[in-house]
Amino acid sequence: MLSTRGAKFSALLALLSVLDTASAQHYRRLGACPKLGCVFPPDQTDFIPGQLFDIRLEVHAPESGREASNNGAPDEKFSFCIQRGTGTCEDVSKFFSVKEPALEKWSFSYFEDLFAQDAKQSTNVNVASKIYRAVSLPSPGKYTAVLTYNGKSQTVANWVVRDTSKQRKAKNVLFFIGDGMTQAMITAARLIGHKSINGRYQSLMQLDQMENLGLQMTHSIDSFITDSANSASALYTGKKTAVSALNVWADSSANSFDDPKFETIAELFRRHRQGGALGIVSTAVIADATPAALCAHTRNRDELATVIYEFLNGAEGLNSTFAWPTSCEQPDVIFGGGAELFYPNSKSYGGVDMYKAFKDKGYNLVQSKTQLASAPNDKKTLGIFSTSNLAKWVDRNIFPNNLKNQKSSPTGDGTDAVDQPGLKDMTLKAIDILQARADKNAGWFMMSEAASIDKMMHVLDYDRALGELLELDDTVRASIEHLEKIGELENTLIVVTADHGHGFDVFGGADTKYLSAATGDRAKRRAVGTYAASGLSEYQVAPGSSPDNTTIVVGPFGPNFPVQWTPRYTFAGGVGGNPDRVENYKIHTNGPRLPAVSSSDGYIVNPADNTDGFHVSGTLGPDEAQGVHSLTDVSVFSKGPGSDAFRGVFNSIDIFYKIADALGLGDTGKGQEHGNGNNGH
Repeated sequence: MLSTRGAKFSALLALLSVLDTASAQHYRRLGACPKLGCVFPPDQTDFIPGQLFDIRLEVHAPESGREASNNGAPDEKFSFCIQRGTGTCEDVSKFFSVKEPALEKWSFSYFEDLFAQDAKQSTNVNVASKIYRAVSLPSPGKYTAVLTYNGKSQTVANWVVRDTSKQRKAKNVLFFIGDGMTQAMITAARLIGHKSINGRYQSLMQLDQMENLGLQMTHSIDSFITDSANSASALYTGKKTAVSALNVWADSSANSFDDPKFETIAELFRRHRQGGALGIVSTAVIADATPAALCAHTRNRDELATVIYEFLNGAEGLNSTFAWPTSCEQPDVIFGGGAELFYPNSKSYGGVDMYKAFKDKGYNLVQSKTQLASAPNDKKTLGIFSTSNLAKWVDRNIFPNNLKNQKSSPTGDGTDAVDQPGLKDMTLKAIDILQARADKNAGWFMMSEAASIDKMMHVLDYDRALGELLELDDTVRASIEHLEKIGELENTLIVVTADHGHGFDVFGGADTKYLSAATGDRAKRRAVGTYAASGLSEYQVAPGSSPDNTTIVVGPFGPNFPVQWTPRYTFAGGVGGNPDRVENYKIHTNGPRLPAVSSSDGYIVNPADNTDGFHVSGTLGPDEAQGVHSLTDVSVFSKGPGSDAFRGVFNSIDIFYKIADALGLGDTGKGQEHGNGNNGH
């Protein structure tokens, strides 16, 4: 017989074995499902009263491996009940007053760990499943959901319906997302964009002057490093989900569009604010993860053409089998890039002309900065200004020749898109259109994204990333001024945050002239000065004062941007997760950086990048071409009615509830839990 100590040790080993099964990197049977019985919404999910969601139940039976179960035959007679508070646990169909859906069956496979992947030994899993579509919980309180399978095995999910305010504080919401933006980046942007004397800045960023400051945690549901799809979903819905998923909990089925959905802030706003106007603005492809997450529902963020179709026709337009009785289809404003998803070609939805499809539904189409400025404010407006992502602020304003020879025209005719608007142009015009189109008391909701802060950090092009951040700050400043001018500032909640961060920071200064002239990596690294040797910023100096004739002095952009972008003495910065690269700390004058290129041995240093710099070994696997996101908390700035709720440190999902509270979206009326009766396939 074991001693008491031995018994405890054996129990600990058993527990560690279970934990290893549930948490081994990304080699999991299914994220957010550590047991063989899966419940979506998973444990620790919150809702606002009346928010619509699907329930997916799965019972797994692996055929082999450490979780082998039931000879690979999943329990098809599982049961599921829901308990409100301390009440009775009622069968789900009775609880929601819906018909029982049909049983679904499928199989999938996965690798248990890296060793299994190297040996190409996958584990096959057979699944029995049911899904309950578009149910809701209108009454605040705690709920317990219990899935019983394989006899007495259970998976328990605890849900909370938050008691959200029914009284509206803000009529409008202007929600800015600086994709990938961290406080360290904001600090670096301030360094290059604002002049300081004896350690004191002579001007401040608009973000420095917002009424309230908070911090939000960005973890995804099953990994502590997030991507933009599930992090944006958390901000817009109050729900954690998996990497690459847009407003669904990722299930194990083969179809990326049948996963259990949940309602977004845009859909709720449209449903509860009849006559309200909705705007989506981004400097990225308009179907990219952050703008897509306002309206789209798919496990795969790369379904770009389908996202565009869903913007126009809603989820029900995609497939009535997976009908979703709420939608933010046909936003009043859609501004961004990604023209290749609109003109007829292999990348547009079904190869059709989506420009025509939007115009047939009443949209005014604009395709340049000039057309945008003169567009009427009373029409739904689609503004697509370039193929791919829009040109960066630095290239539009400092190196405009970089917009040439790109074949980026939004018409698809192979010419160049040289008349592109910036974030400020698009945001201010969007405000005017939303203001004109919204009913007097209904208000509007807009998301405006500075997307290429993130995209330039990925390619380690720090100068362009900070230029995008300064453009965001300038846009926030201009929007506040514009809202005050039109009499809507006091009615508008303004929130500025990021969806996640990058591990970037400034650690010193660099003498780029010395670095370029020195021979050998170790000698070149002497050009990097730290502490007292870091010096001061040379970006914000009086025009023409630099003795270096190669310095590019620019203007007039006011006190919010550098007056020169090619000083001899620059900042030295970097990120924590990156590929092999060469650094020289100079801006890339010929266009965005490409730090690594493909080879037969994975990604290696781009031989054409920073040829006068020194080699820096990467910290990522050889299959990574770019820098990656980081764990850091990100800042939340706010101003206006309801903004005091954004103080402190909170989870990313809380931003949704704070915005919903300011808009009074908890006003759903009283009633029993319900479903729409459209369950299963």
